[in-house]
Amino acid sequence: MNAINQPLPTPALKEWAIAIQALSQGETIMLLRKGGIHEEAGRFSVEHSRVLLYPTYEHQKPHLLKPAYAKRVIAVESGWHPEAIAIHTWAEITHIFQVSAAETVAALHPFHIWHEQFMVERFNWKPRQPLYVLLLRVYRLPEVKLLAFQAAYGRCKSWIDLPLERSLLQPTQPVLDDGQYSQQVAAIQQQIEHNQPR
Repeated sequence: MNAINQPLPTPALKEWAIAIQALSQGETIMLLRKGGIHEEAGRFSVEHSRVLLYPTYEHQKPHLLKPAYAKRVIAVESGWHPEAIAIHTWAEITHIFQVSAAETVAALHPFHIWHEQFMVERFNWKPRQPLYVLLLRVYRLPEVKLLAFQAAYGRCKSWIDLPLERSLLQPTQPVLDDGQYSQQVAAIQQQIEHNQPR
């Protein structure tokens, strides 16, 4: 407990709700980052290895997703958010790769949910900065946590703190078992190693 007898905040990684849904159903283990507009120094960095997964809605665009995911998204107006945010899962970020070749980005297409054109645009944005590929081992929380939306949770940034106990970040029920997760990690790592310039 801190000086005012309140629990320490728990770090959370913000991501599109459709991506968190795909992670929580074992359809992908991959997230991609170049950094939000309001990131520290304008660059993305991995600040925590264990994080709650916080779903966002306002930037979800169906045309930026593969068709199977595009049809599951309803676009909302800029600035819209639900009054309460449901936190279902947390994740351990087990691997971080920095990708600097377009060939590598193309090779990763089977492993994520985004449309090819979106990936090209994401890769070309801030071309001097690498694309970060994060692999996440996702766990379901024993019970869903509902949080009232606060302005501090908004803006284009990757990391926020949530008023939930850090004890939630303990291995519970994984979305994928050890063998399934290791198999996907190996397949992704092979593509990155094979396609990155030497």
